[in-house]
Amino acid sequence: MIRSENVKIYGKSSIGKNAIIGDGVIIGHPTANLLKIAASSGSDIKNMDFKGAHIGDNSVIRSNSTIYSDVDIGNNFRTGHNVMVREETRIGNDVLIGTNTILDGRTIIGNNVSIQGNVYIPLNVVIEDHVFIGPCAVLSNDKYPIRTKSGLKGPILRKGASLGANSTILPGIEIGTGAMVAAGALVTKDVPPWKLAIGFPARFKELPEELKILNNI
Repeated sequence: MIRSENVKIYGKSSIGKNAIIGDGVIIGHPTANLLKIAASSGSDIKNMDFKGAHIGDNSVIRSNSTIYSDVDIGNNFRTGHNVMVREETRIGNDVLIGTNTILDGRTIIGNNVSIQGNVYIPLNVVIEDHVFIGPCAVLSNDKYPIRTKSGLKGPILRKGASLGANSTILPGIEIGTGAMVAAGALVTKDVPPWKLAIGFPARFKELPEELKILNNI
């Protein structure tokens, strides 16, 4: 493992072979509940025994990224700078998460997924294999923020779906297998498989035959 200065590793974190860890990275960051337990018991969080993060082989985690405890990541994981991955997140193999992207936790990500920079992914999102998410895309999980209490249900992105730059996906929306969302689109309804969602709010069009292929990520 190549490890830069100021790297902090908490709990029972494990990092696979051939990892490159940038300056200021935090792995296994304690959750708020763990910090409360430490404070109430007068314990030093550095000495507490808790589940950390597991990261597979050949990872490249760039500077100032933070990966919380109770995160499980596969092989060939790569990040940009300043990435945040919160607790209860499960990530497969060959996944890229771009600079300044936030995963707010309880998210499942499959294999061969590319998430570009400045993307926001809230709680309770499912992202299947071969999904591409363009820069500055925003997924949401709360239909009526602050006004009412409702279950937080994020979008589901099915296998091979693509989201264009600056697209916005509303809570609970399903983007079907192989579907594409155009740049800047606001998606308010489920997108059927192999359709193109375009506009604000998005309407659906047929996807050209030459684009009916899985993303080559």
